[in-house]
Amino acid sequence: MMLISAAWIFVLLLGGGIALDRTLTNLVENNFDEQLEYVQTALLSSAEIGPDGEVLLYRPLGDQRFLEPNSGVYWQISGQGHEPFPSRSLWDRSLEVEGDHVDDEPHFYNSAQFSEEPLRIVERSVILPGSETRWTFTVASARGELDAQITRIRSILFWSFVVLALGLLVMAALQSYYGLRPLRRVRLAIQRIRTTGHNRVTDPLPLEVQPLVQELNALLEHSEKQAEEARTHAGNLAHALKTPLTVLTNAATARDPKLADLVFRETKSMQRHVDHHLARARAVGRRSTGLSRAEVWPSAESVLRAVTRIYEETRFDVDGNRLAQVAIERQDLDEILGNLIENAAKYGGGSVFVTIDAEPERKECVIWIEDDGVGIPEAERERIFDRGARLDTGKPGTGLGLAIVRDVAEIYGGTVELAESEDLGGLLVKLILPRYGIEPIS
Repeated sequence: MMLISAAWIFVLLLGGGIALDRTLTNLVENNFDEQLEYVQTALLSSAEIGPDGEVLLYRPLGDQRFLEPNSGVYWQISGQGHEPFPSRSLWDRSLEVEGDHVDDEPHFYNSAQFSEEPLRIVERSVILPGSETRWTFTVASARGELDAQITRIRSILFWSFVVLALGLLVMAALQSYYGLRPLRRVRLAIQRIRTTGHNRVTDPLPLEVQPLVQELNALLEHSEKQAEEARTHAGNLAHALKTPLTVLTNAATARDPKLADLVFRETKSMQRHVDHHLARARAVGRRSTGLSRAEVWPSAESVLRAVTRIYEETRFDVDGNRLAQVAIERQDLDEILGNLIENAAKYGGGSVFVTIDAEPERKECVIWIEDDGVGIPEAERERIFDRGARLDTGKPGTGLGLAIVRDVAEIYGGTVELAESEDLGGLLVKLILPRYGIEPIS
């Protein structure tokens, strides 16, 4: 920021200084030239042609310096075929006239014909009454005073712009320092979080950095939540595996003759627990990308094709919005619908009805899975989501299907509700998932 500020200040001051220098220099030179032209006009108005054809002044100029030798101001009247008529201040010198052109208007230029006295000269050619000669009226003045004024102006400009540049740089430095000071306070607050164990930035900070602090606190909260979820998953997995491992250890120690069957049953249980927690971990990882999208209809059709092969006698119907999209990964949606539809087929009476986007007026996408089974008593509907909970133990299973459904749906901001189906009389599962393109309601 300081380098950019310094470069920009330098460019602006340099351009402004050059422009101001040219403007003031031209003003001083124009003023100097106007004085020379005024003298030239007075010289022209005082000139006349004498009896012998030579030019004369019928009244002398008022400036006494023209009478002092080498005074620094001079005039001279010259014409072709005539001797130059100089001012007394020229003494034994004469002005070299640029006679290769005609100046009907005043012509200003610089001359170095006097080695130690640079001159500013104005020339003009006129034909006086009573003469056919084109006379050149020349007025010259030493540039010393003019150059001294220009030097003083440039010196004042230079030091003024140096002071201005230093002031602007100091102001830019102070502005950068105090403007970025809140960010240093944020850094110190983050350092305190790391060293003292605080979990939020609570320091009073300016409004300009409050959005940054809010996002930082939200990130810390999200990280804490993920860490807590990881600890919970690790603890749940350890608890789920502890009992099967204890059973296997005891059976192996006692040399149980049914050890093979026991190992098969318990390892299947452990595998199911591992799959459950891996599904949750994958869902959490995919959710963090924030770009999840899945089309519900193709996912439901894919699941129905797979479940139909297992439950060939069950009638499956699907209806609803074919274009519905939800903010969830296709693999996780397949797993959720697979568990729910398979449970409906397993525990139903032979009919399963799936309705996609059953409540289109809602911001979320609602998917109904209905069956014609005996349903679940209202008092048991919450407990059925617990890991390992089963109401019908006569059919194979581990009791983790609904737990996986609820956990994965909640990871994406969705919910699962159980009710009684009015049309089929069995269980109605309402799967509520966030629509794609709409912020989920927290």
